[in-house]
Amino acid sequence: MAQCNLIIDSCCDLPPELVDREDVYLLKFPYLMDEEQSLDDFFQSISAKEFYDRMRKGSTPSTSQLDMQQLQEVFDEVIATGKPSVYLSFSSGLSGSYDIACMMRDQVLAAHPEAELYVVDTHLASVAEGLLVVEALRQHEKGLTAQELVQWAEEARYFINEEFMVDDLEALRRGGRIPGSVAVVGGALDVKPLLVIAPDGTLSLSGVARGRKKGIKALAEFFSRQVQESTLAQTVVIGHSDCPKDAQRLKEQLHKINDNILVIESSIGPVIGSHVGPGMLAVVFWGSDKRENLSLSDRIARKVKKGE
Repeated sequence: MAQCNLIIDSCCDLPPELVDREDVYLLKFPYLMDEEQSLDDFFQSISAKEFYDRMRKGSTPSTSQLDMQQLQEVFDEVIATGKPSVYLSFSSGLSGSYDIACMMRDQVLAAHPEAELYVVDTHLASVAEGLLVVEALRQHEKGLTAQELVQWAEEARYFINEEFMVDDLEALRRGGRIPGSVAVVGGALDVKPLLVIAPDGTLSLSGVARGRKKGIKALAEFFSRQVQESTLAQTVVIGHSDCPKDAQRLKEQLHKINDNILVIESSIGPVIGSHVGPGMLAVVFWGSDKRENLSLSDRIARKVKKGE
């Protein structure tokens, strides 16, 4: 029986049926498309195809941080239940929403000093954040206390391994998620960039692939290289922004590596999709400890120096 409330946000990009549970509360990120303000609701009010088709036709959606009123309303709601609560937040390395959530938590706790409300920076985004949420839901239902869940998440976040391919880096550059110099290099090489989420929750260029077919192969090879033999490693999330055929090809390659894995396929939601654009493909799984790996920026610098 759950001993605490779990708060998640829409940037976890999971199928809605996975997170529609008792004692689980959802914060919805806002986005603006064609001058229309909307909330990320896991494509319940707009289909993924419609959203990405509008981007293909020239729409350039923008996003903003979590609304303070929504945060206060959800925090007040969970405190009213009398249970301790834990919010697993979208990476502070990609959004200021974590800091806003912490500020709102402090204000709410000042009015309710007897309450327990924790905010955890997952250092993750999109389906990488989603995989952490999937396991957090299981830990939550096992009966972990709020403090135990916080301790678990603050360690588990470093074992989420992910790599994703985008068609180009322009949307990420425009949103300030990567340096302009990195976007220029990716565009100049006419390749498909591959990125990962660094331990601090920022994005790093991990490699390039000449064409989507080789990019899919690179994602499968990343999984084969980084996955660890454990029960958790049997679950893999494939995220994509309206490229289901590529997602199926990646799934087939992953099953050639390990035919026992459980693959969860999920659409990249409108907030993350605004920054990666159509054609993004990601593989996410439980793997090695990111903190023990060579700095990704150092690895990229070495490749650039060698002209690779």
